[in-house]
Amino acid sequence: MRRLRALLSGVATAALATAGLAAFAAQQASGASADATALSNRWYAAAPYLMPHDNNPPDAGAIMDASGLKAFQLAFVLAPNGGGCSPTWDGTSPVSSDTAVASVISAIRAKGGDVSVSIGGYGGTKLGQTCSDAAATAAAYQQVITKYQLKAIDFDLEEPEYENTAAIAREIGAAKILQQNNPGLYVSVTTAGTADGTGWFGKQMLNEAKAQGFTPNNFSIMPFDGGFSGAAAQTSALTNFNAILRSTFGWDEATAYAHEGFSGMNGRSDTGEYFTQADFQTVLDFATGHHMDRFTFWSLNRDRQCTPPDNNGKTSGTCSSVAQSDWDFAKYSVKFAGVTPPTTTPPTTPPPTGSCTAAAWSSSAVYTGGNTVSYGGHTWKAKWWTQNETPGSTGEWGVWQDLGPC
Repeated sequence: MRRLRALLSGVATAALATAGLAAFAAQQASGASADATALSNRWYAAAPYLMPHDNNPPDAGAIMDASGLKAFQLAFVLAPNGGGCSPTWDGTSPVSSDTAVASVISAIRAKGGDVSVSIGGYGGTKLGQTCSDAAATAAAYQQVITKYQLKAIDFDLEEPEYENTAAIAREIGAAKILQQNNPGLYVSVTTAGTADGTGWFGKQMLNEAKAQGFTPNNFSIMPFDGGFSGAAAQTSALTNFNAILRSTFGWDEATAYAHEGFSGMNGRSDTGEYFTQADFQTVLDFATGHHMDRFTFWSLNRDRQCTPPDNNGKTSGTCSSVAQSDWDFAKYSVKFAGVTPPTTTPPTTPPPTGSCTAAAWSSSAVYTGGNTVSYGGHTWKAKWWTQNETPGSTGEWGVWQDLGPC
């Protein structure tokens, strides 16, 4: 979740926070999303992250059909880029006037699924940094819960916010208020992972939760971007994090695991670590074997193969940089939810007939809109100016249009 995700008056608000769901719902009913039927908490615990505005968002319905997935973790709700204590998507799109994400949610629910919303993430300005106190912060998040009729919410508390003790106190206080005012709300708290479990700021966040008497459904760590090498390093970090939870809250091992979660990164991480399907299976076995509460990953936008599969040794926000079929990693979340993913047969592509007449693509050539090239037995047309972007790669913008086999 880290660098890729960066691409991306007081009395009245306090009264709103304490009023809870019902009063605010009456005000906002006309802007609410389609009716939500709650899934089991296990599905919300398994929901992978999906950015509905950025990183070439995939079609959620197609993912559901192909993988059996039912729940999505939509990311991220932030403070407005210009400042203030009102929720926005990615700092730019006010939740109050949103129709785009509401449409995505309605489509998911129409197919029997549901969503959780993640607040925070890496980079950007968080509401805990801009709102005046916990009540005001909770009031902002209540708007999100009410508009989208949420049954689950994720507090992604990491850099740079989790280095701000006052902001973290407001976030934890807000989470506690929301938990009290929305009975049954599934609440996860996600933070950075280290080889020792979590770092100094993560431990301070846990101490803040203890001081406020707040216990979410789980505390999840992200064991990547920290010198991890495959599943063994990740399960070791999860074991160490369990010890931290035990020492902080006085829980026994089983209780700590029942409040612990894993949030991974599929494929190549920001720092060049690699986590394959085999790694995900190993961590999944660890999570289910220890009765952990959550298993998720960043992200569905990346759950597809790059072209070439290794993406030339680069990390992408739109593909995994490892060899895979679309939505391979989503199926591990489906398994965690206790469901067997559907068996799919990859479509066969007829071999190209004839030979390509367009000139072969060159990494050093400059192409402008309308230029055609041949690559991989297909003819490709440039949509606009480009250089050194491989045809077929999802890339950042998807400059090449596939005109089909030669």
